[in-house]
Amino acid sequence: MSTKMNAPYENPLSKGPFDNLPAQLRLWDFQPTSIFKIPVTKIEKARYPVIDLHQHGAHHGPDPVQAIDNMVKTMDAVGVERSVIFTGTGEPGKFAQISKLYAAHPGRFNLWCSFDLTGLNSPGFGPKALDALEQCRHLGAEGIGEITDKGFGIGSERSGATIVPGAHPDDARLAPLWEKAGRLGMPISIHVSDPIWVYEPMDNHNDWLPAAWTWRIPPTPGLLDQDGLIQSLERAVQNHPKTIFSACHLIQQDYNLERLGEILDRHPNLYADLSARVQEISTIPRFSGAFIQKYQDRIVYGTDFDYNEEAIRCEFRTLETLDEHFYIVYPGYNHSFWPMNGLGLPDAVLKKLYRENALRIYQRAHDNAA
Repeated sequence: MSTKMNAPYENPLSKGPFDNLPAQLRLWDFQPTSIFKIPVTKIEKARYPVIDLHQHGAHHGPDPVQAIDNMVKTMDAVGVERSVIFTGTGEPGKFAQISKLYAAHPGRFNLWCSFDLTGLNSPGFGPKALDALEQCRHLGAEGIGEITDKGFGIGSERSGATIVPGAHPDDARLAPLWEKAGRLGMPISIHVSDPIWVYEPMDNHNDWLPAAWTWRIPPTPGLLDQDGLIQSLERAVQNHPKTIFSACHLIQQDYNLERLGEILDRHPNLYADLSARVQEISTIPRFSGAFIQKYQDRIVYGTDFDYNEEAIRCEFRTLETLDEHFYIVYPGYNHSFWPMNGLGLPDAVLKKLYRENALRIYQRAHDNAA
C-alpha cells in the first residue's frame, strides 16, 4: 500500500495550474456545487411503483415501531410500494419477533431470513441449519439474504485480532442450504466481494479514493480477492440451477459491465441488484444506460441505505431523466466527488427495473419449488 497519504502532497506535475493549491487538502472538505445553468428535473415520486429488493429495515434502533412508521411515510412519499427487509437472522424465534414489528403495515414489506450458521466449522453441521431455514419459511420468510462473503467466507467471525474463516459460496457445507432454498421457493440475495477500488493502491491515482480509503482492504493471508469470490459465486449458481440468486451491488462489476453481462449470460438463474451503485453507474450514463437496456430482464432495483427522501429521489432522477452534472450530499450515499448524470431509461425498462423483475424473481423461485 502506498504511504503517500501520510506525507505532504506533492504535485506530480512540475508546472501547471495546480501548483498554487495548498500543500494539503482534506478530501472531505471538498464538496463541489454545480455551476452549470442546465435543466433540473424535480422528481417527487418514481414514475412507476417500486419494489425495493435490498433494504435492511428500521427494526434495529431503540424505537423500532416509530422508525418503521416513518419508513412507510417515506415510502408513500417517494412511490416505493414494497420493501424487502433483510432481517439479519436465521434463528426462527428472533425472526418471528422481527416479523411482528412489520405486521402493522400489511403488504408493504417482505421479510427475508438469513442462514443459521452456528457450528459451521464443527462436525455435524447442516441438519440444524436446514431445520431453522424451514422454520423461518413456515413463519413467513419470503427469501434469504443478505448472505455476505467479503473474502473470509460466509459466516466468518472476528475474535480479537483473529478471524475465524467461514465458507465461500461453492463450499460443500453450503450446498444443502442453497438446494433447500430452491426447494422451498426462496430466492437468495448474496453479496460477494467489495468494490474494486478498495483493493487498489491508496494513492492519487485511485479513481474513488475517499470511499476507497475508508473501506480499504490491504492484502491479508487467507483473504479471497474479488476475482476469486466471483468465481466461487458462479460455481455455486451453476451447481444449483433451480435456486434463484440476486447478486448485490451489480456483483461489484459497475466498473466492468461487460464482464457482468458475460456472467449473466452464463447463469439464467442469476439476477443483479442496483443497490448502492446508482451513483457509480451515473458517471458513465451512456454506457451503463445501454447495458441496463440490454439486460433489462435481469437487473432489479434496491437501495441498501436508510430511507431518505432526498437520496431516493436522486436515484429516481438518475434512472428516469437525462439531467446532467448534479450532486447529492447525504451521509452514507455520497461516495466520491464525481457528479451524477441521468440515464434516461425508457418506460418499459423502468417498469421492469422498479417492479416487474422483482415479481419475476419470486415467481421463478415459486415455480422451481419442489
